[in-house]
Amino acid sequence: MTVRGFVTILVGAWRVSPARLVVVFALVVLNYVSWPLAPLVLKHLTDAVVAGDLHGATVAALFLPLLAPLTQTGTHVSKVMLVELADLNVIDVTAETAELAQRPRGLAHLERADYADQLELIRNEGAWRYNAVRAATGTVGLAIQLVLTVVLLASLQPVLLLLLLFAVPPLLGTRWSWRRFERYWLGRADTLRRATHLVDLALRADAAKEVRVFGLEDELGRRLRETRTELRRTRFRAQLEGVVAMSAGHLVFALGYVGALLVVVRGAVDGAQTPGDVVLAVALAAQANRLVFNVVETTQTLQWSTRAMERVSSLRRLVRGLYPPRAHDAPVPVRLEDAIRFEGVAFRYPGTHSDVLRDVDLELPAGSTVALVGENGAGKTTLVKLLCRFYEPTQGAVTVDGVDLARIAPERWRAQIAAGFQDFVRFEVIARESVGVGDLAAIEDRRAVAAAVGRAAAGDVIEMLPDGLDALLGVSHASGVELSGGQWQKIALARAMMRERPLLLILDEPTSALDAHAEHELFERYAASARAVARATGAIAVFVSHRFSTVRMADLIVVVDDGRIAERGTHDDLVAQRGIYADLFALQAAAYR
Repeated sequence: MTVRGFVTILVGAWRVSPARLVVVFALVVLNYVSWPLAPLVLKHLTDAVVAGDLHGATVAALFLPLLAPLTQTGTHVSKVMLVELADLNVIDVTAETAELAQRPRGLAHLERADYADQLELIRNEGAWRYNAVRAATGTVGLAIQLVLTVVLLASLQPVLLLLLLFAVPPLLGTRWSWRRFERYWLGRADTLRRATHLVDLALRADAAKEVRVFGLEDELGRRLRETRTELRRTRFRAQLEGVVAMSAGHLVFALGYVGALLVVVRGAVDGAQTPGDVVLAVALAAQANRLVFNVVETTQTLQWSTRAMERVSSLRRLVRGLYPPRAHDAPVPVRLEDAIRFEGVAFRYPGTHSDVLRDVDLELPAGSTVALVGENGAGKTTLVKLLCRFYEPTQGAVTVDGVDLARIAPERWRAQIAAGFQDFVRFEVIARESVGVGDLAAIEDRRAVAAAVGRAAAGDVIEMLPDGLDALLGVSHASGVELSGGQWQKIALARAMMRERPLLLILDEPTSALDAHAEHELFERYAASARAVARATGAIAVFVSHRFSTVRMADLIVVVDDGRIAERGTHDDLVAQRGIYADLFALQAAAYR
C-alpha cells in the first residue's frame, strides 16, 4: 500500500506542477547530502589541526561555510515550493473528489453508506493530503542520507553498522502504532458522520426553528458533546498505545547508540582511530539518532498521507464498480412518436434487500400529461428517478419509442428533460443565474429567463427583489436577499421551465411550500405549457402531487401502491372504479368541506 500510495502522490504532484516537483527534488537531494558530508569535513579538519597541517585545516575549514548555506537555503526554498505543491495537490484532489460525486451517470453512489463513510474520512484527512508531497520527497531525501551515513559508518568501523539493526524496533513500533490508529480511524467513520450531522443541525438556519420550538438546544449540545467525547476518548487510547510502542522502540535504539559511541571512544583510546574518527563517529551517531527519529516521523506521515491519497482511489474504484461501461449506440429522438414504457420493471436500491418497484408495466403516451399519485413511500419518486436515468432497473427495461433507454447516453437524454423536484437546490447566485442554470446555454438570455419566470408564475418574487433578475440571492453574500421557502420554490420552478422544447417534463412534488390556490394556478400554466410543447415534440409531462384538485387535470392518472401500478385512467374513470384513488379523493375532498 505504501509503495503504491507513494507513487500516487508523486504522479499527482507531477500532474499539477512538473517544474516545481523537479526543483523540490533537486533541493531535497542537495539538502540531505550536505548533512552527512559535514561530519566528514569535521573529521579532516580535526585530523589536520592535530597533525599541525595548516593547509589541510584551511581547505577543510573552507568547506564548512559552503555546506551551511546549502543546508539552510535548500531547506527554506524547498519549504516554499512544497507549500505551493501541497496547495495545488489539495486543489487537484478536491476537484477529483467533487468530480467523483457529480460525474457518474446515476445516484447510486450518493445513497450508499460505504460511499458516505469514505467521503467523511476524506473530509477529515485534509492535513495528511496537504503533507503528502512533503512526506514523499522527504522520504527520498532520508533514503539518500541513510545510504551516505551507512557508507561512512562502514568505512570508519564496520561494527557500527550494527547500529542500523537497533533502528528496526522504533520502525516496527511506528508500524504497529499506525496500524492501531488506522483501525480506530476506519472503525469510527459512522461516528464521524454522526458528529458532522449534529454540527450541521446546530449551525443550519433551516434547522434552527425546530431546534428552538422543541427546546432541543441542550439535547443537541449533549449529544454532540457525547459523540465528540467518544471520539476523543477512543482516539486518545489508540494514540497512547502507539506512543508506548514507539517509545519502547526508541529506547532500544538509544541503547545501541550509547554502545556505538563506547566502541569508537575505546578504539581512539587504544590508538586504532584518530581524533577525527571520534569526531566523525560522534557526529554520524548523532545524525543517525536524528535520522531514525526523522525516518519514524516521515514514515508515519507517509503512511497516513498515502492512505489519504488511496482513499480517493478506493472511492474511484467504488464508483467505477457501480457504473460499469455501457454502449450508448442509440440517439435521442427528435420527437416522441409513440410512448415511454416500463416493461416488467423491478427496482431495488443498491445495498438493500427488498424491491421498491415490482412488475411495473406502464405506458406513458406521447403528448400526454400524466399524474402519479399514491401514499408516501409507494414508489412514485423512484419511477421518476428511473425516467431521469438516475438508476437502471434491476429487472426489465424502460423504452422510448421502442428503444431501450439504457442505450441512450444519460447526459444526452437528460439534456431533453425539464424537471423540478421537491428537494430543490437553492443556488445562491444572482436571480437570473439561479433561474438560467435550468438551460445553461441560455443563462445570459434575459428574455428566455423572463419567459421561464412567467411560466412558473414567479414574477412576484422577481418584482420584490431590489435589483430584479440582477439581485444576489441568499445569505452567502453580504448584500444577498434571503427568500422564504415558497419564494425559493418558485425560483426552482422557473428553473424547471427554462428548457422550451424538452421531450420529458417532470414536476416531482415541487410545490410543497405553496398554498393550494398557488399550486393550482401553477399547474394550469404547466399543463398549458406542456400541451404546447407536446404539439412540437410529442413531449410527455409527468407530475407527482398529493392535491387531487391538481391531479384531476391530467390526461392519465397512475395510482402507485406498494411498488406496483394499482390503477390507471382518467379522474372520472378512477372515481367510478371506487378503488384506491376514489378513496383518497373522497378523503381529501371531505377535508375541504
